[in-house]
This record gives sequence, structure tokens and C-alpha cells, in this order.
Amino acid sequence: MAAILPVFSRAFAFVMIIVVGYVLKCRGFFHAKDFFMISKIVINITLPSAIISNFSKITMEKSLLLMCVIGLLCNVFLVLLGYVINLGKTKEDKAFDMVNLSGYNVGNFTMPFVQSFLGPVGFAATSLFDAGNAVMCTGITYSLASAVMGTGNKITIKAVLRKLFSSVPFDSYVVMTTLTILNVKLPGVIIDFTGTVGGANAFLALLMLGIGFEVNMDKGKVARIIKLLALRYGTAVLFSLAFFFLMPFSLEVRQALAILSFGPVSSVSPAFTGNLGGDVELASAVNSLSIVSSIISITIALIIIL
Repeated sequence: MAAILPVFSRAFAFVMIIVVGYVLKCRGFFHAKDFFMISKIVINITLPSAIISNFSKITMEKSLLLMCVIGLLCNVFLVLLGYVINLGKTKEDKAFDMVNLSGYNVGNFTMPFVQSFLGPVGFAATSLFDAGNAVMCTGITYSLASAVMGTGNKITIKAVLRKLFSSVPFDSYVVMTTLTILNVKLPGVIIDFTGTVGGANAFLALLMLGIGFEVNMDKGKVARIIKLLALRYGTAVLFSLAFFFLMPFSLEVRQALAILSFGPVSSVSPAFTGNLGGDVELASAVNSLSIVSSIISITIALIIIL
């Protein structure tokens, strides 16, 4: 019981930050544009700072680089699942499930949990997983869905690389992974600065989720939402068990992978759904409800594995 209480306490604190963001938005303290402003701060300042700070505390094991491959393969599996379960259905259904069943919101959601409950090695494993995840989320998944829709959008290495390297967190992953492998240490003044700034990442990321949280649900779409979330989190249970019990990594890395499995759907999924001409309202509902599902799932997972 003594070990469980800190998990519940911290998880409750996370939930309350999200609730505060949502309530303040409903009361007019925050507005829609504030979500994008805070998002820019998180993506371009606090998350990269947290990455730099945490990577500076570890000695990189070459085996950790496999996290990139795992992050990519988890996405590939979910994209294929989204396609296969819609065999015989419309191309719109296939494309929608490919985009909204896959992807992980790591930087804005799972990272704060890892940052609070695991050490630098777990954070590094999470960051590298997100690097592989980003390769799919920021380009390849959308391109595959576009191909299914027959819109003529083709996957090009140049376009994917341009998208990836325009992301400050991804650039931070690449630079810090390289420096850590080469055992190059950054000056103490930089580490002190990024440590202070990165400490704000969890709060701002969760507050941002509260501001962006929205569920406008048509009753006729409830069954579709339940189906998608059941598939997503049923798969997450299998991934989590396999990662924790079968992977030949240290305990902290296996804990990180177990938590990552339950992360919510990528935050860019509704935007990509809109670009494909899909049901943005349904995609937004799936995205928001996946956050609720992930809070519950990750809290339970933490209680079990810590």
C-alpha cells in the first residue's frame, strides 16, 4: 500500500492539472489560441530542454538505440491493423482507422509520467522510442493513408526527412543521442539552464492537454469510438506484457516501454484526418477519450510495475 500511494498521488496531481486547464478554458481564462501558444512553448522550449537535461545524466548503451526501431514497429503494426480490420469496407474507413488507431502522444503526455516516475535511463528510452514513433506520425502514416484514399500523395524520403528535422524535439533527440554515444559532455551552465526549463515541461504539457480537451460526440458514433479504443488498448496490453516480461533490457527500460504502450493516440491525428477529408469531430473525440483511457491505464501499469 505504501508503494501504491505515491503513484495515486502523482497521477491525481496530473489529472488535476488537466482538469484545471479544462475548467479555466470553460471559464474563459484560456482560449483556443492559448493551446497553440503553450504547445509551441512545450515543443520548442521545455521538451527539448528536458531531453538535453536527462540525456546528459546517462551513459548511452548501444542497445537503447533499438527503442527507435520498437517505436517505429509499434506504429507499423497499428497502421496495418487499422487497414486489415476494414477489409471489405470503404477506403475512407481504412484511412480513418490507419491514422486514428496508430501513433503515440509521447512528448506531451507519456513523457511527464516517465519524467516523474522513472530515472534518466527510462527517459532516454522513452525519447528514443518517440524518435521512431515520430518517423511514422509526422509523415509516413499520413502518406500511407493518402495512398489508400487515392489522393495521389506519395511517400518521399525528402518530404519525410524535411518534416522530421523541422521538429525541435526530434533534432534534440538526434543531437543528444549522438553526443551521448560519443561521450561528449555539455558545459555545466547549459545543463543547469535546461534542467530548470525542462522541469516545467510536465506541468505545461498537461495544462495544454486540459485546454485542448474536447469531446463533442454524436451518439451514432459511440460504437465506432468504443471499437477503436478497445482495439487500441487491447493491443497496448499485449505490447506492455511482451515488453516487460520478454524484452532483454534493464528493468527501467522495460518499465518505460510498458508505460509507453498505453500512451494516447498521436495529437496530430485529427489534423491529418481533416487533410484526408475525414470525420474530424470523430477523430477529436477518439483523441480526447484516449487521453482519459491512458491516464487510467498508465496509473494501473505504474502500480503493477513499480
